Amino acid sequence: MPHRRPASDATFNAIDWSPRDILIPYVLLAVSLGRAAHGYLIEEYLKSLGFFRTDASTLYRTLRQLEKDGLLLSTWETGQTGPARRVYSLTDAGRAWLDAWVATLEVYRSMIDNFFSLYTGGASAGERAAPEERRDGGEEP
Repeated sequence: MPHRRPASDATFNAIDWSPRDILIPYVLLAVSLGRAAHGYLIEEYLKSLGFFRTDASTLYRTLRQLEKDGLLLSTWETGQTGPARRVYSLTDAGRAWLDAWVATLEVYRSMIDNFFSLYTGGASAGERAAPEERRDGGEEP
């Protein structure tokens, strides 16, 4: 469940999130895929990605909060059989929020790749990309 409301202009700052908030971009991504994004399908999608500990109540609270925050819209869809179900779609603010998450996660991926490269003794991505721009100002030997 989001712990911070998005800014009205849907900006996102990496410092403003915690690891437990990682469910948010995955939910937004699931909804953005364009299928009939109702809770059960979103839950199945998350399970297929390894979110085995996300229970239905957490997911539905998150969906309601994202809708309250203006990132999702929902409508009721009636089917041939069974009860009506709530189907979610992204708002423009939700798309902007998802795009901001993508940019932030790309930065984190780079940082994590550098960490593991250094940990395993390899060169960092920055050293591979631009060896002439070392921090100490020196030139490559």
